[in-house]
Amino acid sequence: MLDHVELTVADLSKARAFYDKALAPVGVAVVVTHYSGLSLGYGSEGLPHFWITQGPPLTGFLHIAFRAKDRASVDAFYREAIAAGGRDNGPSGPRPQYHPNYYAAFVFDADGHNVEAVCRAPA
Repeated sequence: MLDHVELTVADLSKARAFYDKALAPVGVAVVVTHYSGLSLGYGSEGLPHFWITQGPPLTGFLHIAFRAKDRASVDAFYREAIAAGGRDNGPSGPRPQYHPNYYAAFVFDADGHNVEAVCRAPA
Protein backbone atom coordinates (compact mmCIF):
# COMPACT_ATOMS: atom_id res chain seq x y z
CA MET A 1 0.00 0.00 0.00
CA LEU A 2 0.97 3.63 -0.25
CA ASP A 3 2.96 5.33 2.48
CA HIS A 4 2.45 8.94 1.40
CA VAL A 5 1.33 11.16 -1.48
CA GLU A 6 2.62 14.62 -2.40
CA LEU A 7 1.12 17.20 -4.72
CA THR A 8 2.12 20.69 -5.71
CA VAL A 9 -0.22 23.62 -5.24
CA ALA A 10 -0.14 27.08 -6.81
CA ASP A 11 -0.74 28.95 -3.53
CA LEU A 12 0.40 27.16 -0.37
CA SER A 13 -1.36 29.60 1.99
CA LYS A 14 -4.67 29.19 0.21
CA ALA A 15 -4.24 25.42 0.00
CA ARG A 16 -3.35 25.21 3.69
CA ALA A 17 -6.44 27.19 4.68
CA PHE A 18 -8.55 24.74 2.67
CA TYR A 19 -6.88 21.50 3.81
CA ASP A 20 -6.65 22.54 7.47
CA LYS A 21 -10.43 22.98 7.60
CA ALA A 22 -11.43 20.17 5.24
CA LEU A 23 -9.25 17.47 6.82
CA ALA A 24 -9.87 18.28 10.50
CA PRO A 25 -13.15 16.29 10.57
CA VAL A 26 -11.32 13.16 9.40
CA GLY A 27 -8.57 13.55 12.02
CA VAL A 28 -5.83 14.82 9.71
CA ALA A 29 -3.69 17.91 10.43
CA VAL A 30 -0.24 19.33 9.63
CA VAL A 31 2.34 17.28 11.53
CA VAL A 32 5.55 18.28 9.67
CA THR A 33 6.82 21.38 7.86
CA HIS A 34 9.81 21.16 5.48
CA TYR A 35 11.78 23.36 3.09
CA SER A 36 11.42 26.63 4.98
CA GLY A 37 7.67 26.16 5.19
CA LEU A 38 7.15 25.45 1.49
CA SER A 39 6.05 21.86 2.11
CA LEU A 40 3.47 20.68 4.64
CA GLY A 41 2.96 17.08 5.73
CA TYR A 42 -0.55 16.17 6.90
CA GLY A 43 -1.24 13.09 8.94
CA SER A 44 -2.04 11.80 12.39
CA GLU A 45 -0.04 10.50 15.33
CA GLY A 46 2.98 12.48 14.08
CA LEU A 47 3.21 10.58 10.78
CA PRO A 48 2.61 12.52 7.55
CA HIS A 49 0.90 10.68 4.71
CA PHE A 50 -0.35 13.58 2.57
CA TRP A 51 1.96 16.41 1.48
CA ILE A 52 1.27 19.72 -0.22
CA THR A 53 4.19 21.70 -1.64
CA GLN A 54 4.40 25.15 -3.19
CA GLY A 55 5.13 24.81 -6.90
CA PRO A 56 3.65 24.66 -10.35
CA PRO A 57 0.21 23.09 -10.01
CA LEU A 58 -0.29 19.66 -11.48
CA THR A 59 -2.14 19.34 -14.73
CA GLY A 60 -4.54 16.57 -15.55
CA PHE A 61 -6.76 14.58 -13.24
CA LEU A 62 -5.91 13.95 -9.59
CA HIS A 63 -8.25 12.28 -7.11
CA ILE A 64 -7.36 11.63 -3.49
CA ALA A 65 -9.64 10.08 -0.87
CA PHE A 66 -9.31 10.32 2.90
CA ARG A 67 -10.79 7.64 5.14
CA ALA A 68 -13.35 8.90 7.64
CA LYS A 69 -14.30 7.02 10.80
CA ASP A 70 -18.02 7.58 10.35
CA ARG A 71 -20.64 9.23 8.15
CA ALA A 72 -20.84 12.30 10.39
CA SER A 73 -17.13 12.92 9.67
CA VAL A 74 -17.82 12.74 5.92
CA ASP A 75 -20.64 15.27 6.34
CA ALA A 76 -18.37 17.57 8.39
CA PHE A 77 -15.59 17.24 5.78
CA TYR A 78 -17.98 18.38 3.05
CA ARG A 79 -19.30 21.33 5.07
CA GLU A 80 -15.82 22.49 6.10
CA ALA A 81 -14.34 22.01 2.63
CA ILE A 82 -17.11 24.09 1.01
CA ALA A 83 -16.79 26.76 3.74
CA ALA A 84 -13.03 26.88 3.06
CA GLY A 85 -13.56 27.63 -0.63
CA GLY A 86 -13.88 24.16 -2.11
CA ARG A 87 -16.23 23.61 -5.03
CA ASP A 88 -18.90 20.93 -4.91
CA ASN A 89 -18.18 17.74 -6.81
CA GLY A 90 -20.76 15.55 -5.07
CA PRO A 91 -22.34 16.13 -1.65
CA SER A 92 -22.33 13.59 1.17
CA GLY A 93 -24.32 10.50 0.46
CA PRO A 94 -24.32 6.78 -0.20
CA ARG A 95 -22.60 5.52 -3.34
CA PRO A 96 -23.68 1.84 -3.51
CA GLN A 97 -22.31 1.57 -7.05
CA TYR A 98 -18.81 1.58 -5.47
CA HIS A 99 -19.47 -0.62 -2.43
CA PRO A 100 -22.64 -1.48 -0.46
CA ASN A 101 -21.61 0.71 2.52
CA TYR A 102 -19.74 3.43 0.58
CA TYR A 103 -20.63 6.88 1.93
CA ALA A 104 -18.64 9.79 0.54
CA ALA A 105 -18.42 13.47 -0.35
CA PHE A 106 -16.34 15.09 -3.09
CA VAL A 107 -14.98 18.63 -3.51
CA PHE A 108 -12.52 20.36 -5.80
CA ASP A 109 -9.73 22.29 -4.07
CA ALA A 110 -8.38 25.63 -5.38
CA ASP A 111 -6.15 23.83 -7.90
CA GLY A 112 -8.98 21.64 -9.19
CA HIS A 113 -7.92 18.46 -7.41
CA ASN A 114 -10.79 16.09 -6.61
CA VAL A 115 -10.69 15.53 -2.84
CA GLU A 116 -12.93 12.96 -1.18
CA ALA A 117 -13.79 11.76 2.30
CA VAL A 118 -15.17 8.22 2.49
CA CYS A 119 -16.57 5.92 5.15
CA ARG A 120 -17.19 2.24 4.38
CA ALA A 121 -18.73 1.32 7.74
CA PRO A 122 -22.37 0.24 7.81
CA ALA A 123 -24.90 2.98 8.55
